[in-house]
Amino acid sequence: MLLHASAVAIGGRALLLTGRSGAGKSDLALRLIDRGAELIADDQVQLSVAGGVLLAAAPKAIEGRMEVRGLGVVALSSTGPMPVALILDLDAAPDRMPDPRTLDLLGLSIPTLAFAGGEASAPIKAELALARWGLGA
Repeated sequence: MLLHASAVAIGGRALLLTGRSGAGKSDLALRLIDRGAELIADDQVQLSVAGGVLLAAAPKAIEGRMEVRGLGVVALSSTGPMPVALILDLDAAPDRMPDPRTLDLLGLSIPTLAFAGGEASAPIKAELALARWGLGA
């Protein structure tokens, strides 16, 4: 299954960043990469299930590539496939005191959090959310 999203790996787990075009998926991914995350995929994420675990990988055509607005497509080191631990939904307005919902992908329920990806603190909050609510936390 192809999903319009970006994905990074933090501590061996995938964080999926979803939202409409222009929502800031690539920007947040780039800021997380600057903090030590690894690129899995940008713009399109290939999802599959193995051993009851949802895995995120890059489609071969875009592996190791990321679109950086104002610069174009750049080559970056990448990793994958990685088990999906959490989805951050950049289209939904976050609650002040959230409880993640779940999103079913390929028959598996993945914790999903409404997230403000454009905030200066977003990369730190993303890491905290993964530690708190991500599968395998």
